[in-house]
Amino acid sequence: MSAPDATLRAVHGVLLPGFSGTTPPPWLADAARSGLAGVVLFAHNTPDLAATAALTASLHDLAPDLLVATDEEGGDVSRLEAATGSSLPGAAALGVADDAGLTRDTGEALGRLLTAAGVDLDLAPVLDVDAPGNPVIGVRAFGTDPEAVARHGAAFARGLQRGGAGTCAKHFPGHGSTTTDSHLELPVVAADLGTLRRRDLVPFAAALADDGAGPDDAPALDTLMTAHVVVPALGPAPASLEPAVAALARELGHAGPVITDALDMRAVSDGADVGEAAVRAVEGGADLLCLGTTAGREDEALFRSAVDALVDAVRTGRLTPERLAASRRRTDALVARLRARRASLGAAGVPGADAARRAQESLAAIGADVARRAVRAVGPASPVLAGAPDVVDLRLRLDHAAGRTATHVQRAVVARWPGATLHPAPGGPAPDDAAFDRLVGELAGPRPVVVVTREPVPGSVERSRLAALQRARPDLVVVHTGVPEAGERWLAALPGGLPATVLACGTGRANAEAAVALLAAAGSRTEVGR
Repeated sequence: MSAPDATLRAVHGVLLPGFSGTTPPPWLADAARSGLAGVVLFAHNTPDLAATAALTASLHDLAPDLLVATDEEGGDVSRLEAATGSSLPGAAALGVADDAGLTRDTGEALGRLLTAAGVDLDLAPVLDVDAPGNPVIGVRAFGTDPEAVARHGAAFARGLQRGGAGTCAKHFPGHGSTTTDSHLELPVVAADLGTLRRRDLVPFAAALADDGAGPDDAPALDTLMTAHVVVPALGPAPASLEPAVAALARELGHAGPVITDALDMRAVSDGADVGEAAVRAVEGGADLLCLGTTAGREDEALFRSAVDALVDAVRTGRLTPERLAASRRRTDALVARLRARRASLGAAGVPGADAARRAQESLAAIGADVARRAVRAVGPASPVLAGAPDVVDLRLRLDHAAGRTATHVQRAVVARWPGATLHPAPGGPAPDDAAFDRLVGELAGPRPVVVVTREPVPGSVERSRLAALQRARPDLVVVHTGVPEAGERWLAALPGGLPATVLACGTGRANAEAAVALLAAAGSRTEVGR
């Protein structure tokens, strides 16, 4: 049975689907003309800036008030620069540089790129307080200290707004202390309410209380994204579906839309049918539902599963039209504010491919400055290489948030030393134990060895393989792409001691280029002897 037009429009008004390709598919165009709240762009939608600007223009032609959002954190998680690697080194690098003014200016430069590309809402900043070993946050966070994360998170958000973009703090009420990845399973934050308020909630509360210096008298956070984590101290359901979590956000002063993390993540659905998760999210207080993407024809099926379940929930009385209308009002107010923000920039707020290229050049300049300040070398010996190296990537776990295991370090090494050899070869699988043992034997020669790590945690395969390589080649150099403080501690505990190490603070292009600059010649950020 088809839904009445009013009900269908009301249901569309809480949905943010993904889709495949660089042009809107027919099903999405129909929904956009029928009240769709917005879309979320992924890397497969944004192969380059010109294509992105053309896509966002076509989306806004379909529906001028359509909210176009994307995850552009900089560093490891980039959508607009996914093909080349981010011009920004990311939040961890900004935390290491520890200059709130620089963080604000970086956010502004990123906001100008988003605005020039036609993106309305950045699903950033990450306000999680990281804990060592977290498999999904890590270098996406500004650090491990709640006050520092609060300081840099608010500064980055204000910068994004000054650049014309909307902001979305994530992952409320905090994903930093989890030990599992919500893309794959449902994590639990086993902290009492007192600990949450002293640790995880500090950055969110500070940003929500920051109601000054905004470009349009808006709070620093235009929207808030809830996490797919269970917080027993707040309630039994995942935070994205838990009414007490949305209530807590309102208690802290958030008046804008509450957005869910992608509902196709395995923490809350089977990845194919998000209908029940969608209904529960609205029941739990969410205003906008990110549906995720399959990067294929299944995107429409994902969207239909949410639409059908929500329409049925209205028909049976589980949800009311008034409840959906309340969410739509919050979204309409957000879109009006973002349109006014962009208009206030004058010519600088007009999207287009040329404007996006100019903004990218400015972003690259400030990103290189941040990387030079943050990326540094530690250890008893210089990391400078005598020639083209063998590069061994020990990272085994896919970065689901980034959508890949980035190879920007390897690309930067090959760009500097065309004779470098990569292990595994580009596009090749990680070696099994027997193949790795053979590789260790092959690396006994005179060529320098560079090892790329992310989580060499005691007891891990990454750690045991690194120790084996260090036994064979004590002169190896590590480029650590994970959290710098924890990485240095893990590496110092190797049986052979701390090797010559470059702490890259992430795996974005800016991080990689700064790291290779240290491998090519001693730099000001080298701390030999530590």
